[in-house]
Amino acid sequence: MTITIAANSVARPPAEIIEGFRGAPTSVISDNLARLPGAVGLRPYHRGAKLVGTAFTVRTRPGDNLAIHRALELVGPGDVIVVDGGGDETRALVGEIMKNIAQWRKAEGYVIDGAIRDVAAFAADDFPCYARAVIHRGPYKNGPGEINVPVTIGGSVISPGDIVVGDEDGVVSFPAAGAATLLEAVRAQVAREEETMKAIREGRYQGSYGKS
Repeated sequence: MTITIAANSVARPPAEIIEGFRGAPTSVISDNLARLPGAVGLRPYHRGAKLVGTAFTVRTRPGDNLAIHRALELVGPGDVIVVDGGGDETRALVGEIMKNIAQWRKAEGYVIDGAIRDVAAFAADDFPCYARAVIHRGPYKNGPGEINVPVTIGGSVISPGDIVVGDEDGVVSFPAAGAATLLEAVRAQVAREEETMKAIREGRYQGSYGKS
């Protein structure tokens, strides 16, 4: 069946903007996005590295990974492979070999609304992978699928080129437009929270966090 490719690559914001989010907690990013966006039901399966990059999106038939294989021929440095697998948990869409291919292509990681397998290989590696479940059953490779179209991941709409950030708390994404302003707000909140923690340690906390 057909794999539709809307674009072979995605536009990226300046590298300093993307890298600025590497030290930003997803919780604080979410706070500054009205606490609305964010993929629900996904968890990290890798050893612990931060995920930061731009979305290279894939929509595939549940339980089928042909479109992901096609995407792996196109991804490159800075790309986060974002897979809308319909939340299906009955067949793994990605395993150790596809992890290694993505690393070889210098992608930033995977975000998969579906299942993975070979989980021990992910757990022993810093290459980021967020998914919904683990199962040994392998996928079909028949298609159809789409590449670089808007997708839905755990209730969150992610478009090609959106910035994707993941840490121990989960995954959040947002359009590149406005990212610089968002980064300023995130840094300001981090500074306020650091001051709150310092006030707690020094015994002078006055309840300000409950009002923010």
